[in-house]
Amino acid sequence: MGKTPILTFTKKGVFCPAGGFYIDPWRPVDRALITHGHADHARGGMGRYLATKAAAPVMRHRLGDIALETISYGEPRQIGDAKVSFHPAGHVPGSAQIRIEVGGEVWVVSGDYKVVDDGVSEPFEPVRCHTFISECTFGLPVFKWDAPSSVAADMNSWWAANAASGRFSICGAYALGKAQRILASLDPSIGPILTHGAIENTNEVLRAQGIRLPASIRVTPDLKPANYPGAFVLAVPSAMASAWAGKFRPTSTAFASGWMALRGVRRRRSADRGFVLSDHADWDGLNMAIKATGAERVFVTHGYTSAFRRWLEDQGYDAGIVETEFGADSEDDL
Repeated sequence: MGKTPILTFTKKGVFCPAGGFYIDPWRPVDRALITHGHADHARGGMGRYLATKAAAPVMRHRLGDIALETISYGEPRQIGDAKVSFHPAGHVPGSAQIRIEVGGEVWVVSGDYKVVDDGVSEPFEPVRCHTFISECTFGLPVFKWDAPSSVAADMNSWWAANAASGRFSICGAYALGKAQRILASLDPSIGPILTHGAIENTNEVLRAQGIRLPASIRVTPDLKPANYPGAFVLAVPSAMASAWAGKFRPTSTAFASGWMALRGVRRRRSADRGFVLSDHADWDGLNMAIKATGAERVFVTHGYTSAFRRWLEDQGYDAGIVETEFGADSEDDL
């Protein structure tokens, strides 16, 4: 009989038998190690949580009074017979890859990641390992991102043109990660920046832990849009077609997402503009990250798993697919 794998894939989530813990489980378990605070990875109902110090405030904001221990990036922690450490994933503030070592063998669970520094999240750091579990949300060659500076310039030009024409600019973006990237890239000299309450709640949590973001104004029921002509309005996607957004007139609308690279998605969203901006690695980023690990075996999860696994096998990797319940961070994810 062969030895027990470092990680096994169960109905509750990715499990480490040597340490008795799960990573980002989607069913209640006693001990959960969490890569980041998005709803598909950090769920309620766990007995104990372990996450980075930077991820903890958002997790407490979302999940309430939970039993949460924190760990610094790179800090080794012995859990049972497993040695674990958390390393920057570059996805959103506080996001981590989790390294697990047992008997000299190393596995890394990436969670979600991107390799381009967004100026808000801790930059991605490759971690050497024997086996790498990688997301592949955008695991097709069609997904290749422009430089963030180029996207920011396009967005500010769009906003400035709308403001000059007396229109509001409403952009849909997920409340944790994407919204802060957009906010950090905006030119406040163009006009005021207004935010949906869900986004501003997250902004307040992140500002309180030292993340610098431009000033923004929460949209409340008594806010009068006429007092903020030409404003840039950051909204969660579910609010884009609601009465909340309806009070901003006249308006030009946009969505910011990696999915905007697909014309069909842009049409379905019925927005005036689609900005291709993602908190996940593109095709080149996935391949770069995997190569940097030095891993011989790669498991792929949530995304274009079948196509990406075939590609990895063609490149000489021992590749497999892990079926998980990760994917959409919430109904407001893009």
